[in-house]
Amino acid sequence: MTQDPSPQPSSHDPSTLQVAVAGEALIDLIRREDGSYLPCLGGALYNLSRALSRQGVGTHYLNPLSRDRFGRELTAQLKADGVQLAVPEAVPQVTSLAVVNLDAQGHPDYAFYREGVADRAITAAGLNAACQALPGLQVVCSGALALDARDTALYLPWLQAQRAAGRCVVVDANLRPSVMPDLQTYRVAVHAALAHAHIIKVSDEDLHHLDVPGKDVLDRARWLLEDNPACELLALTLGAEGAWLLQRSGAGCFAKEAAPLRVVDTVGAGDSFLAGLLAFLLRQAQASAATHFARELAGLSAETCQRALRHALASASLCVQEQGCVPPSWDVASAWAVEHRAQGRVV
Repeated sequence: MTQDPSPQPSSHDPSTLQVAVAGEALIDLIRREDGSYLPCLGGALYNLSRALSRQGVGTHYLNPLSRDRFGRELTAQLKADGVQLAVPEAVPQVTSLAVVNLDAQGHPDYAFYREGVADRAITAAGLNAACQALPGLQVVCSGALALDARDTALYLPWLQAQRAAGRCVVVDANLRPSVMPDLQTYRVAVHAALAHAHIIKVSDEDLHHLDVPGKDVLDRARWLLEDNPACELLALTLGAEGAWLLQRSGAGCFAKEAAPLRVVDTVGAGDSFLAGLLAFLLRQAQASAATHFARELAGLSAETCQRALRHALASASLCVQEQGCVPPSWDVASAWAVEHRAQGRVV
C-alpha cells in the first residue's frame, strides 16, 4: 500500500480555521508500465481533506470508513495527517475501488467500483448533525463522486442546509462522465450542487462535459459563474496551461508555471490546488479578523486573488511531481510559490 505516513507540519495553528469535507474515500489501483497495479489511498474529497490539513487547516472528514484492510489504511493516513473523523467507528461496508490507467501525459482515466461501500453509508441528516457539532465550522466542501445523481438525496439537502446556516459552500465539479449511466441526469445533478456554492472549482474538461456554452474555455467559465448567482469565486484549472480565478465582480487573474514541470502523474493535483486556494483565503480572512468568511469573498482585492491563485498553483505543481497524491504543506507550497514565481496577469 502506497501512503505517506509522515505529515509535513505547518508552522500555523489551525485551531480557528475549520472545514468539513464530505465525499468519497477509496483505493486507486494505478496501472504501472509492467501491467501490475499499485494501490494508493485516494478519492477526491479524501485527498482534499488530507491536503487541507497539511496546509494547516483544521479539517473534519464526514464520511465513514470501512473496517477492512483498505479502510484501516485510509483511516491511518487521515489520522497521520491530522484530519478529524466525524465517524470514528469503522463500518462493515467495504472500501470503494477505482482502477486508474494513465495516458502518455500522466492524465488518469478511471473505472469505479462503488456499490454497497463504506463512504456511501451516510444520510443528509447525519452529515448535518456532524456539522452542527462543530460550532467553529466556517466552510463545507464536496463534489466529484458525491455529485452522482444517485446520491443527490444524500448530499444536496446537506449543502442547502449548510448554506442556510451561513457557512461557505465549496463544490469541486470534478466530473467522471465515463462511469455515470446517464450523462444528462448527471449534468443536472452537478448543476444543482453548483447552485449552492460560494466557491466553484472546475477544469477545462469539466466545462466540456457540462456542455457549458461559450466561444472558448474562459468564456464558458464566465458563463458558469454568471449562471450561479450564489457563487463569488470560480477557479478554472487548465492542467499544464495554468489556472484562472474569476470573481463575480468581473475581475479575474491568471497564473501559469514559468517552466515545465517533471510530471510523474496528476492524481490529486486538483485536490491539492483547491486545498491551497482555500488555505490561503482562510488565513487571509483570519489575518483581517473577518467574522464571516463567506461574506468576505465578495470584497477580495485583485492582489489577494493573485496571491491565492499562485499558492494554489504551487500546491498542485508539487503534487504532480510525486507518485499518487502527496499534498504539500503550507510552508513547502509557500516556498515553491516564491522560488518558482509563476507567470501571471490580472484582467
